[in-house]
Amino acid sequence: MPPRVWRPHDGGMTHESEDPARRRPGGGVRAGWSGVVAAFVSVGVGELAAAVVAPRAAPLAAIGDVVIAWVPEPLKRLAIDWFGTADKPVLQLGIVVLLAALSFGIGRLAATRPWWGVAAVAALAVAGAAAAVSRADASAVSVVPAVVGGVAGGAVLWWLSRWAVVVAAEPPDGVGRRRFLTTAVALAAGAAVTGFVSRWWSQRAVVEAARAAVVLPPPADPALELPAGHRLDVPGVTPWRTPIRDFYRIDTALTVPAVDPAEYRLRIHGRVAAPLELTYRELLDLPLIERDITLCCVSNEVGGGLIGNARWLGVRLADLLAEVRPDPGADQLVGRSIDGFTAGAPTSVCRDGRDAMLAVGMNGEPLPAVHGFPVRMVVPGLYGYVSATKWLTELELTSFDDYDAYWIPRGWSATAPIKTQSRIDTPRGTATAGEVAVAGVAWAQHRGIGAVEVRVDDGDWRPAELSAVASTDTWRQWVWRWRATPGRHRLTVRATDNSGETQTEEIAPPAPDGATGLHSVTVQVD
Repeated sequence: MPPRVWRPHDGGMTHESEDPARRRPGGGVRAGWSGVVAAFVSVGVGELAAAVVAPRAAPLAAIGDVVIAWVPEPLKRLAIDWFGTADKPVLQLGIVVLLAALSFGIGRLAATRPWWGVAAVAALAVAGAAAAVSRADASAVSVVPAVVGGVAGGAVLWWLSRWAVVVAAEPPDGVGRRRFLTTAVALAAGAAVTGFVSRWWSQRAVVEAARAAVVLPPPADPALELPAGHRLDVPGVTPWRTPIRDFYRIDTALTVPAVDPAEYRLRIHGRVAAPLELTYRELLDLPLIERDITLCCVSNEVGGGLIGNARWLGVRLADLLAEVRPDPGADQLVGRSIDGFTAGAPTSVCRDGRDAMLAVGMNGEPLPAVHGFPVRMVVPGLYGYVSATKWLTELELTSFDDYDAYWIPRGWSATAPIKTQSRIDTPRGTATAGEVAVAGVAWAQHRGIGAVEVRVDDGDWRPAELSAVASTDTWRQWVWRWRATPGRHRLTVRATDNSGETQTEEIAPPAPDGATGLHSVTVQVD
């Protein structure tokens, strides 16, 4: 018995047998694109449902977070090496492309085996729901976006794939084909707009409105006045303070968590004598410190840009730890994000006098959403993967023997002091013979930079001029005046920190505890 299809006519839809048309040229392709359109509808409706009931449970975002959690560590490092801070958009694009390919196949399947197609859509919906409920912040409604999106996508797939088979029997210039194309394009466009607006609303509009309403109190302990000469007037050198829009972002969150400060709670618990829970308002009411601190990602290659300097406002972490009174053996402080990410810093480092803080402000503003609003950790001198938890909701006192934070089982070191490094910002590529300003930045957070030297080709090391010291927790700009001669030259820089340690020439990758080597650039002088 030939399979049945739905054929459109002026009075609605009639049910009739149709086998030959299914084999007409173009029928399978249209059915395939029906699957892609259905996937767009499923994602768009799922995003809309997520915006209403559970923003973090949007199916694509939930599946992306699972991919990030389970992808092998070498692939993660490769993605950061290749794409840098664009790794998340690339991952999202990859998921969309893969979903489109699967949906194309499902559409073709649905043309001849409708219930198989529906079953495939249901399987994708189940996968999205499972990914959503696997999140640390999941709730009973986390399955809703995937289920609602799956139902919508399945219905559209059933209808369009049937129609695609029927119009394949029409002449190439048939009205039905044009109507099918117009309908499919309209559905896809509508779904894309719905998904985009819903994502924007759930992730940005609501949080940004709450963030805009925050009035940060003045610091009880303001930053020291910056000394004259803390920044150099050299064209091409990195700005001393990094604008928020240019500050690097590396984290495991595929979508930016939307945290309502009115509902925010911070728990400090674990191996402590007096567990503590604070609201966002209560944190703001505590004495705040203001400090200039340079943060650096452990994935930063020699000469890389995954580093930035900002002015942070926050609660001194040592004060909070003194209040909860950790056990003597609680040598690890684990910060936990709202999405379940964890980073473990040595408790001793957070209490040794450095300006470790729970930051609520950045460069004079409440924390931007992408940098951890409403609260994040900042610990000078440690790479971010062990200290800089964003969207912070918990601090747990434990020990390194008892608990491994997120990156440790993936092969990274448990303790991660930032290594002494330097970078050449200018010149790059070409220069004109004569005096050339060779300039850049150098950093050794919580030790400070004592000297920077530059070498041309294989010549002697020459001392560079340093900017004035603003803090041992910030980078320093440097410049060396080079009498450049025509030809192709290689410039190399090295720094020495205040402990007397000069950065090594030995080349090592970022894993497991930070890259080493000297940064060099090749310049053609005309």
